[in-house]
Amino acid sequence: MRDWSLGPGDPLSLTLAADARLCTPDYTDDHIWELQLGEGEPAALALHTTYGLRARSMRIFPRFSENGQTVTDPATFARPPRLRRFYPNFLVLDFSPFPALDVTAEYWVPDSHTVTCRLTIVNHTPRPREVRLDVCGLLVPLEGHSLTPNKIQSVHILSGNTANLAPVLFLTGGPSHGPGPYPSLSLDLSLDPAGRRQLTWSQAALADPETSFEAARHAAAQPWDAARARIELLNAGQTVDIRTGDPDWDAALALSQKVALGLFLHKDDALPRPSFVLARRVDHGYSPQGDGSDYPRLWGGQSPLEAYYLFDLLPGAPHLIEGVLHNFLAIQQADGFVDGCPGLGGQRSRFLAAPLLATLAWRLYRRIGDETFLHQLFSPLLSFCRAWFDRAHDRDDDGFPEWDHPLQSGYEDNPLFAPWHAWSQGMDIRTVETPSLAAFLYRECQSLIAIAGRLGQTEALGDLPARARALREAIEACWSARSGCYRYRDRETHICSRGKVLARQRGPGMLRMKQTFDPPVRLVMQIATRGKTIPRPEVTICEYVTRKSGGDETLSSQEFQWRDGGAVATTQKVFSRIGKIVVRGLKKSDRLIIRTADYTAEDHTLFAPLWAGAPELQRAQTLIGRSLLDGSRFDRPFGVPACPSRVGAKGRKRKAKPDAEDICLSVHMTWNALIIEGLLRYGFRKEAARLFAHLMTAAVQNLKRNRSFYQWYHAEVGQGLGERDALQGLVAAGLFLRILGVEFLSGGRVRLEGRNPFPWPVTVQYRGIVVARYAGYSEVMYPNGQKARVDDPAHCVVAPNSAMSKRTV
Repeated sequence: MRDWSLGPGDPLSLTLAADARLCTPDYTDDHIWELQLGEGEPAALALHTTYGLRARSMRIFPRFSENGQTVTDPATFARPPRLRRFYPNFLVLDFSPFPALDVTAEYWVPDSHTVTCRLTIVNHTPRPREVRLDVCGLLVPLEGHSLTPNKIQSVHILSGNTANLAPVLFLTGGPSHGPGPYPSLSLDLSLDPAGRRQLTWSQAALADPETSFEAARHAAAQPWDAARARIELLNAGQTVDIRTGDPDWDAALALSQKVALGLFLHKDDALPRPSFVLARRVDHGYSPQGDGSDYPRLWGGQSPLEAYYLFDLLPGAPHLIEGVLHNFLAIQQADGFVDGCPGLGGQRSRFLAAPLLATLAWRLYRRIGDETFLHQLFSPLLSFCRAWFDRAHDRDDDGFPEWDHPLQSGYEDNPLFAPWHAWSQGMDIRTVETPSLAAFLYRECQSLIAIAGRLGQTEALGDLPARARALREAIEACWSARSGCYRYRDRETHICSRGKVLARQRGPGMLRMKQTFDPPVRLVMQIATRGKTIPRPEVTICEYVTRKSGGDETLSSQEFQWRDGGAVATTQKVFSRIGKIVVRGLKKSDRLIIRTADYTAEDHTLFAPLWAGAPELQRAQTLIGRSLLDGSRFDRPFGVPACPSRVGAKGRKRKAKPDAEDICLSVHMTWNALIIEGLLRYGFRKEAARLFAHLMTAAVQNLKRNRSFYQWYHAEVGQGLGERDALQGLVAAGLFLRILGVEFLSGGRVRLEGRNPFPWPVTVQYRGIVVARYAGYSEVMYPNGQKARVDDPAHCVVAPNSAMSKRTV
C-alpha cells in the first residue's frame, strides 16, 4: 500500500465511519467521526462527532506533558501530524508532540457504535523520559450531562449522557482520572532510550453505561495488526493507485475513492445488496423514527444518475455497482416500473427511474465480462425501458416521453422547472420535451441492442431499434442552429418559444384578454403572496369572453406548487385564443403574473445528446465549439456551470439573489462527467482533459482549504457549495482513467486507447498490474514480470501470458 505524507496545506478529507464491506453498519444509528487537525476549542488533534445531531459535540483528543510543558494543539507540536494511510474506517497519522518523541496514531471505527485508537509512542533519545499521556473527552450534550470520571468493575473510565446515548471512554494500561480543565484518563509513561509504549483508547455509545463499557473494552482488545492487515488487503484490491505529476491530484483521486467506499451501507430487509447514501458526515446517521423513513434526501435512496457516476468513482470495485443495479431491479413491478430512488429504509420515490440502468449494465459487462450477469438482467431491463414509452410518461404518444418530476431528471434545481425557488420559472416538467430524457432513452435503447446482440436475442427487441431511430430524430429536431445548442420544446406544439408576460393581476377578478396566438402558447401562473395565511387560488382560462368552450381549463388550488412567497402552476393545454381569465381565491394583496412558457433557457443537461452519441460529427463539433467552449456561456475556470448565466424568473440577466447565483453557476460533477464522456466519444481527448483539470482544481482547492469535497462548486471562484463530502462532488478516478485511455478489464486484461493527454507521465496500479502512460508510448507490467510496450495509439487490449490483441472489448 502507498505511504502518504499529507499534512496541513495538503488535500485532506478525514471522515471515519463503519465500513459495510467489513461489518453491518447500523443504518438508523450510525456514529460518524471526523478527525480535526487543530480546529475546535481547545485546539487539538481531536476525533469529533455529534452522534447524528444528538449532541452538540463529542471530542476525544490526546494531551502530552513533559518537564512541566503540556501540549494539545498540533500547531505547537515539534513535528505536526502527517497522514500516512487512509481508508473509509481507518486512519494512520504520525507526529511528535516533543522533539524525538514520535507518536503513531491509528484510528479505527470497527462498527457503528464504537471507535478506537492505538497510540504507539517511541522515545528516540539516548536518555530515559517521563511523559504523561492524557486522553481527554469533551461531551457537550443536547440533554443529559457531560463526561465525568467514573468507575465500572474497578476500571477508571469517563462516562456521560446525551439524548438516548451513554458514551463511555476507556483506556488500556490502568489509567487514573487526570487533572486539568477537561475530563481525562491519565497514564504516566516511563520510556527507556529507544523505548516504546503501545496504548489503546476506545469509545462506545450505546443505551446504558454498562453496555457501552463492555463494547469499548471489547473494541480495545481487538487484534489490531490482523484487523489492519485485513483492511489494507481489502482496499488494495478495490482501489486504483494513480500517480500523476501532481501530488495534489494523486491525493484527491485517492481520497475520493476512500469517501465513495465509505458511502455504502447495508440493511438486509430493505434491499438485497449494499446500497449507498449521498453523504456520510458527523451530523448524519440517526433516525428518530428508528426505521430511516424520516431521513432527508441524502440518506433517502439511490438514484440512477448517482449510481452511474459511482461506477466512475470506484473503478476498482465494480461488484459494488453491480449490487446497486440488482437493488433497482429487485423492486421492479410486473409492468416494468422501477422506482427512481429506493432506499435502505424502504423509501420509494414513486416515480419511474431515469433510463440509465441498461447503459450501466452494459458498462459493467464491459468491465467484468460476465455474460451470466447480462442474461439475468436483459429481460428486466428491456421491460423497464419499454415502461418509459407508456402513455403515463409519453403523454402525447409521439415516441418522445417527458419527465414526471424534476427530482427524476438528475437536475432538481433547474430554474426552468424547480417550483421551490421564488426566482425560478417553475414550469411543469411534464409539459416539456427535454433533450436529456430523449438522450438517456436513446443511449438506453442502444445499450439494450448491444446486450441483445451479445446474447443472441435480437428478436426480443421488437420495435426498440425503430424507437431508437425515432428518438434520435426527435433529439436532432431540438437542435437550434442559431444558438449552436439543443433546446427544450413544448410537449404539444414541439416549438421552443420565448416567454413573455401577458398580464398582471392583484387580487381576485376577471381579465379580458381577447388575444390570439400562432403558434399556440402554454401559460404559467405565478402568485406572489404575503402574510401567514395560504390562499386557495383557482384560475380559469377561457377561449371566449361570453361563452364556454371545450378548450377552457381551470387550475385548482391543488395544481399550484407552493414555494417561498407564493405558488406556481402550468396549464396542461395550449391556447391559440384567450378571451378572458377569471381569478378566484386570492387576497387583495396577492399578485398574479400570467406569462407564456419560456423554453429558451440553457443548462448543462442540453449536452446529454453529446454523451449519448446522437449528433453527427459535424453537429457535435458545432455544439462543442460554439457552446461548450464559449467562455461567455459554458467554458468556466472550474467546470461547466449548471446554467451559463444568472437568469431569474423574468428571463433577463440581472443581479441575482445569492441562492440563484449559486444554483445557476454551480458545477455538477455528474453532468460534467457525462459531458467529458461525450467529448471522448467524438475524439476530443485534449478538451476532455482540460475540462477534467478544471474540476480537479475546484476539488483540490476545497480539500486544502476546508478538508472536504463539496456537493457542487462555483464555476467562477471554485467555492464549495452544498453538502460536504457528497457523492455528487467527488472526483472520478475512473473518468480520469478513461481520459488517460486506460481501462482495466476482467482476467487481468488492460484496454489502451489514444495517447496520454496530460502534461506528465502517469502510472496506474491495480491488483498488481502497473500501467505507465508516457507522451509517445505505454507500458503494461504484470506481477509475474511480463511486460508489454505499446506505441500505437489505436485501441488495443493487452492480456497476461498472451500476445497483445488489437481489438475492442
